[in-house]
Amino acid sequence: MVNPNRRILVLGGLFLDIQWINVNPGKVFIGSDNRSILFGGIGPRHEIKIDYEFEISSLPIDRSSSEEILLSDDYYIASESEWSLAFEQNLISGSDEVEELADRIRGSYWSKFCDGRPFIENDWLMKVSRKWVSGSPFPTEIKRGHSSEHLRLVKRSSHSFNDKSAQLPESSDMSKLLLEELFISLLIGIFPSFCWAYFNASDGYISSGWLNLVFGGLFIGVFTVIFWRPRTTSWRVGTNCGNMKPV
Repeated sequence: MVNPNRRILVLGGLFLDIQWINVNPGKVFIGSDNRSILFGGIGPRHEIKIDYEFEISSLPIDRSSSEEILLSDDYYIASESEWSLAFEQNLISGSDEVEELADRIRGSYWSKFCDGRPFIENDWLMKVSRKWVSGSPFPTEIKRGHSSEHLRLVKRSSHSFNDKSAQLPESSDMSKLLLEELFISLLIGIFPSFCWAYFNASDGYISSGWLNLVFGGLFIGVFTVIFWRPRTTSWRVGTNCGNMKPV
């Protein structure tokens, strides 16, 4: 029996037998709300609303074949948003490949349109990609100037994006983050340093060495970002207004 999703493309004399899967419109969260260095990821965590149907290759496609396909109309490298929705619907898989996606980032998702389109920052540094290990995908990045051997492709028929879609703010609330860092440094670093000096240091050490205690406490507080930070704000697409709202 012929698989209705399998399509043979004849491009440049090549016969490309590829299975294309229909992806239904839907919503999916991507990004991380953990900003610790060791356990965190690219943030902020945000919801994507894709309101169009599209097709996606069931498996990653090698680069040479992909380049031939991309010469045809309506075929594109999949965005991270489209990839995530297809994966959420259990439609795609891989086997030990590193597959390159269309998004290009510097280190965050701020100012991203959340409608399924690729996110390409000015002066980007990394290509968003996924690495398959024993059938499971893991987020990874490819440095600028380098490429992977596989791509994930989609077909969007007669769909165009517009600038009225939901969009993340231009940047995070820096004043809030600075206050948070100050509070953490006081609670974890500076206050314990003075407590230790009060019970263990010689008489007069606090009055003469208070600056060292402050800077030592600040260092300890900042150092903890390697292992832990409070969860950051996530964002969702508003049901009625269509704008991004904090969760």
